[in-house]
Amino acid sequence: MDSLTQIRLTRELIDIDSTTGREAEAGEFIARTLEQRGYDVVRQPVADGRFNVIAALCAWGPPAVVFSTHFDCVPPFFPSRIEENPGQRLYGRGACDAKGTLIAQIAAAERLRAAGETRIGLVFVVGEERGSDGAKAANTFAAGSSFLINGEPTDNRLGAATRGVYRARLKATGRAAHSSLPGLGVSAIDKLVDAIVALRSVRWPEDPVLGRTFYSVGLINGGVAPNVISPAADAELMFRTVGAPGELRTAIETTVGHLVTVEDVLHVPPVRLTTVPGMETAVFSFTTDIPFLDRWGAPVLVGPGSVTLAHTANEYCEVAELQRAVDVYVAIATTLMSERS
Repeated sequence: MDSLTQIRLTRELIDIDSTTGREAEAGEFIARTLEQRGYDVVRQPVADGRFNVIAALCAWGPPAVVFSTHFDCVPPFFPSRIEENPGQRLYGRGACDAKGTLIAQIAAAERLRAAGETRIGLVFVVGEERGSDGAKAANTFAAGSSFLINGEPTDNRLGAATRGVYRARLKATGRAAHSSLPGLGVSAIDKLVDAIVALRSVRWPEDPVLGRTFYSVGLINGGVAPNVISPAADAELMFRTVGAPGELRTAIETTVGHLVTVEDVLHVPPVRLTTVPGMETAVFSFTTDIPFLDRWGAPVLVGPGSVTLAHTANEYCEVAELQRAVDVYVAIATTLMSERS
């Protein structure tokens, strides 16, 4: 696959709206693209007409290396365009997270095949942006591969480690009353606000590689009307973790358990990753599908584009970086397969 074809296919894929839950059309585009190139392709159902695309260069036996990423995107969708700034930039939802990566991985597989290497698999999944249901399904299909090269925007640097996630919901309860007589009620909102402020003083766990745990308050709900003392309120906290969540939950309950109750919403563990000597590495605060694809082999994380641009209103990736990603993927796969030989 030449560079022009790579960018053309990337734009065609970006131009399909595959906001999480709407991935079917994009999945069909990917599956047809691979079938036209002679890959063995499986459309693995996930839910609601959505499916993963799992492919191989040869009849299914254990591939040595599997390239993987996701093709769902966050809203709002916007189509592709190329601008000169002064180099070429490819804009569009998914340019760096992660449709540009996906096509670069196919281009790398094509180059490896042209060099006579057929021990390559491809695992492209839905749902990464909302709970990784595609990755969880794909893990049941694992074929005994040795290495998983997962693609996310890392500026083409190898990930040394990624943080985990712990989402917790704080729930406060009160007693409704007329706002002219606040003494007759108990404000759940006041209790929730007090809890949120108190958590600012907690010293959260830290790790010598991943750094200190941090969090954000992403959602707050509560109250029934401006003139009613609020009987209920809740907030969701998103922790970027460096270890197991038990210590976090204990700290929350110890600090604000007299004000709120704590509910677990989501836990994704931090991950230590496989690296390749001589390649630049970095530690990343975001999470990936890797914890849910553990049966596909030792994990490697690398991809074009910057996470600072992912999910933004002007998501883009430098065209040169998309093209360089193909070289990076080929080099990593070649090194890993030589270790396996």
